[in-house]
Amino acid sequence: MPAAACAALLLSSSPPVSAADWPQYRGPTTDGISKEKISKSWPEAGLKTLWHVPLADGFSSFTTGGGRLYTLVHRAPEGANLETLVALDAVTGHEVWSQSIGVSKFQGGGNSGTPDNSGGDGPRSTPSFADGKVYVLSLNLSLLCYDAATGKPLWSHDLVKEHGARNITWANAASPVIDGKLVFVACGAPGKSLMAFDRGSGELVWKGEDDAITHATPVVATLHGQRQVIFFTQAGLVAVEPAGGKVLWRFKFPYSTSTAASPVVSGDMVYCSAGYGMGAAAARIAKGPEGWTATELWKLAGNKICNHWSTPVAFNGHLYGIFGFKEYGSCPLKCIDIATGQEKWSQAGFGPGNVILVDGHVLVLSDRGQLSLIKPDPAGYREVGRSKAVTGKCWSTPIVSNGKVFVRSTKEGAALEIGSSSARR
Repeated sequence: MPAAACAALLLSSSPPVSAADWPQYRGPTTDGISKEKISKSWPEAGLKTLWHVPLADGFSSFTTGGGRLYTLVHRAPEGANLETLVALDAVTGHEVWSQSIGVSKFQGGGNSGTPDNSGGDGPRSTPSFADGKVYVLSLNLSLLCYDAATGKPLWSHDLVKEHGARNITWANAASPVIDGKLVFVACGAPGKSLMAFDRGSGELVWKGEDDAITHATPVVATLHGQRQVIFFTQAGLVAVEPAGGKVLWRFKFPYSTSTAASPVVSGDMVYCSAGYGMGAAAARIAKGPEGWTATELWKLAGNKICNHWSTPVAFNGHLYGIFGFKEYGSCPLKCIDIATGQEKWSQAGFGPGNVILVDGHVLVLSDRGQLSLIKPDPAGYREVGRSKAVTGKCWSTPIVSNGKVFVRSTKEGAALEIGSSSARR
């Protein structure tokens, strides 16, 4: 069978997961959006906590599948420093199994924070789940697949040894992204920086491009009827056909030190941002007789409109997210017009946490472990409720699955009831 036809077949089936699962970084559609119904009446005492468990070090988020949670932590048995994949029972929080996936060495950048809320450096990448398997892209650029029920290793690829992958300062932070039967990663190898693997067999399906990698996780979207994977490299945005890796369009964006937030798609517009003075930009994507174009709508340098690693969500033509650079404990939540870059409002006091969109509301996790529910409105900040979730430093993303919100920090993980009938009485 020709390679293109084979790849098309692999893409013909989406991963069968529960409608309420959150199977990969930023959710089933990689845009940070959940369709679950949640309670919007939060009592003053906060949401009901179902469990807390210790989880030492790291900024990996949770994913769910098959009644379990998956995340990466740092562990040091007998003095060894190991990046470790753990599976927890979603109902109880009890650990079901764990697997060490490699030596864990960090350069200390993740230890920053406020004087009373710092430290906790550890894994940044988030596992992905599909068809009873868990996929991990390690800090050392190894792509690994495990049986989700037992933790048994199924296949792996050391992308450095096998393909000459080139890692990045502070090591890999991007997560593997699944669409159909393929898993997509960026590794920075010459001529094969962008890659797709068969998620069942682990076979390499396609490879291409020379882009140097960033810490940003790619996203999958459909623009003008074309499914595409959008990578954020040191050259900017690169959109490719999922089946064969053909480049559809590029959009240049500057790079300095680290790019860590994922692109955000809103209609035919794509937003991108980075810290270290790089700022933010948006492009309008079009498809005409001569092919694809990415036309700049606006670009602003500096750190006022920028996302360090906190990816915003898009809702009705506006971005809602945590903006700013190294404003630990105080980074503001902002509303930005995605077409113009105009700031609509700003609310300080969140720090570099993360947001998702659930049931038409923005769910915010501050870097101090506080959850806030916000009604998205460009006219002004409208807080619906707030609830303390965990202690420790939270640079991870909250997730919602089966009526619960799952949160983790550098110290612990927790589950809280958030379903539409779960308000504490």
